[in-house]
Amino acid sequence: MITIFSVPKPFRGHIGIIQTNALESWVRLSPPCEIILVGDEEGLAEAAARCGVRHVPDVLRSQFGTPLLNSVFERAQALATHSLMCYVNADVIFLSDFSEAGTRISRLKRSFLMVGRRWDIDLREALNFDEPRWEERLRSYVCKYGKPRPPEWIDYFVFPRGFYQHLPPFVIGRAAFDNWLLWKARSLKGALVDASAVIMAVHQNHDYSHHPEGKKGVWEGAEAERNRELMGGWHHCFTLDDATHRLTATDLKINLYSGYVRRRWEAIQTALMTWTRPLRNRFGLRRANLERLSSLVKKAFGIFSGAEVD
Repeated sequence: MITIFSVPKPFRGHIGIIQTNALESWVRLSPPCEIILVGDEEGLAEAAARCGVRHVPDVLRSQFGTPLLNSVFERAQALATHSLMCYVNADVIFLSDFSEAGTRISRLKRSFLMVGRRWDIDLREALNFDEPRWEERLRSYVCKYGKPRPPEWIDYFVFPRGFYQHLPPFVIGRAAFDNWLLWKARSLKGALVDASAVIMAVHQNHDYSHHPEGKKGVWEGAEAERNRELMGGWHHCFTLDDATHRLTATDLKINLYSGYVRRRWEAIQTALMTWTRPLRNRFGLRRANLERLSSLVKKAFGIFSGAEVD
């Protein structure tokens, strides 16, 4: 089973409605998930009590009062009773396919991070979860009107408890930390699994009124800039294109033609060109011939990108 933890914004207005939708969807997952809501924002304690989930008000914050990622992850992993963790943004609705994917990925015999593409929709009203076909209706609505986001937009992170330790003090809800978490998983030799093909993560669109400077403050403010500094450079900015594996309806497949592999090959190619220059000059080997060989190797990665994992 999975422990889901999140850091909601204040439960008021439209953001209160969509966060309630998300929370109600998590509560209805089967098998049941443990849910931990972190923070002391307006209405959070009442929402946790209403849904019968755990509330943890104490968390370290930035100088602007925003929760810090390292504190949230430390608190959640220390309190969790399940071996599988999921950090998710508080506006994301999970459907039954999330639990199914979690059960499958939990059998992986190595450390991992499972992430996936989100689908954006406009939803202004509370969902009726007492309606027996609510999931079927929502899925149909998302397929018709939803917008899949690019591979750099990551809203949920599933990993074994204890996998992430001693994280930098990123600010929650600002730029860069999500992409850094993907890079960190790879630096820890964990599998980076893209579950986009099997999980429909439904993100409900919202404004940025929770920040005094609106959208600009969220993406370009002092906290966002600090997050980018903590990221340590754009080579630590990974996306779904860097996944080492893809979870499909039937298998877990190696993603050989990933951005990570391409970057590694390009680095090796550059090093080889430098180291072999004296030898190439001696034997008259042309750079163009080696580049053609490189192109053939890249095509081979594409051919074998669907190789199955034992």
